[in-house]
Amino acid sequence: MSVKVNRRALPSWNFWLGLLTCIVTLVAFGLGLAKLITVLKDEQQVPLARLNVQGELQQLSEHEVRAALTRQPLGSFFTADVNALRQRVEQLPWVAKASLRKVWPDRLSVYITEREPLAYWNNDRLVTASGDVFKAALDSDKLAQPLPRLFGPETAVETTLEQFNRVQQMLEVNGMSVTAMRLTERFAVSVVLGNGIELKLGREATLERIKRFIDLLPQIEAHKNSEQNALATVDLRYDTGAAVSWRKQEQKES
Repeated sequence: MSVKVNRRALPSWNFWLGLLTCIVTLVAFGLGLAKLITVLKDEQQVPLARLNVQGELQQLSEHEVRAALTRQPLGSFFTADVNALRQRVEQLPWVAKASLRKVWPDRLSVYITEREPLAYWNNDRLVTASGDVFKAALDSDKLAQPLPRLFGPETAVETTLEQFNRVQQMLEVNGMSVTAMRLTERFAVSVVLGNGIELKLGREATLERIKRFIDLLPQIEAHKNSEQNALATVDLRYDTGAAVSWRKQEQKES
């Protein structure tokens, strides 16, 4: 004898209620996520409100850095592109390198390496010891000492600097300095010393010719023309000796 068991089916409304609850939960989660993303992108809600500028700044001011950064919208703390902001800062003439990082909750930290000019370059620009030529407004009052003036072919910046360093080092050892140096297209060198004397050194053996000048200087200063005239030019482009010219001494006002 067989027994039949009647199994009562679960009400269909339980299934639909569960499905509806799941859908509502997912929609609420999606709306909440969208709201959160909107908030995170909103500069008013999560702004970069503070700027901290670090580095040994001489010619560059914090105001210039801030102006460069805020020339366009920064974005919020979460959306601000640090690399893009770094590029804005590095477009400033005095900035050699910049690094930026965001500090929770609202600070942008900027560290700047400022360019250090070695000399004026061809009157209208500046050059660093590494040969980086740039154009920027220079406040000479902030310099430890006046910059020399270098003149040379635009394609021979490194060669000009090499010559300048060699000449300057040798003259400094002997208590002299260079206020200007010119390298011609044919790579001939001439320098102007701190006392206004011009040395014409030519293309070869520049250091040997400087040594010759130093050796000859006592004799030149003892020459009768030096009694009432100032030494103007010493042409050392000879195998031996030098050609010397004087100029009249400027009368000092009493």
